[in-house]
Amino acid sequence: MKILNEKKLNLITAVILCVLAIGVAIVCFIPSKVVYSSGGKTYEPIYFGDRSKEQVAITFNVYEGCEVVEGILNELNKRGVKATFFIGGCWADDNLSLVKKIIDNGHEIGSHGYYHKDHSKLSEEQNKVEMTLLHDLIKRELGYEIKLFAPPSGAFSVQTLKVAESMGYKTILWTKDTIDWRDKNRKVVYNRATKGISGGDIILMHPKEHTLEALPEILEYYKQKGLEIVTVSECIA
Repeated sequence: MKILNEKKLNLITAVILCVLAIGVAIVCFIPSKVVYSSGGKTYEPIYFGDRSKEQVAITFNVYEGCEVVEGILNELNKRGVKATFFIGGCWADDNLSLVKKIIDNGHEIGSHGYYHKDHSKLSEEQNKVEMTLLHDLIKRELGYEIKLFAPPSGAFSVQTLKVAESMGYKTILWTKDTIDWRDKNRKVVYNRATKGISGGDIILMHPKEHTLEALPEILEYYKQKGLEIVTVSECIA
């Protein structure tokens, strides 16, 4: 009976370790290349930049948090660092002066759609409306031509990729997600932004108080690792 129990225990342990290994693999897996096809044409979202360069890109998806955005700008400017802000249209429409400040400080603006919709469930025409509303707003009011699109929640379809390309956009995802919108912990954000960091990585963050608290340490860590912090467009060039 004792031997049987040990065998059962070993089996259960093996199953648990297997499940954990699969979970880690899923969490850590970053596609090296994912290509989508439609009508004989291929489309490719971008998860990381040039691996041969000692550069990383930090991004902020913005639909809220004006005061935190101001704080982020102060931290970035203090260190002469440039970032990419993927902004939501309904937020930008109410905060054009802050969007202008981001641009005037030399940072990059990308599109995060207008109403933070699930683009994977939108038709081709609906995808186009979401992207065009913001694009036209920023171009008309600030004279800035957006070139990048980050789908909200990373949700997209081949229709999303087709529309983005037709507008001259590159569709941007990420290499490292801090998940700071969910986990409100400075140390967790820091660890996710720095663990295993390497050239070409694109790091996703949001304007959250705990993210702002972690930002100086994150930037310092990249500096110590000899990594230059650049915009997404520079990272993927």
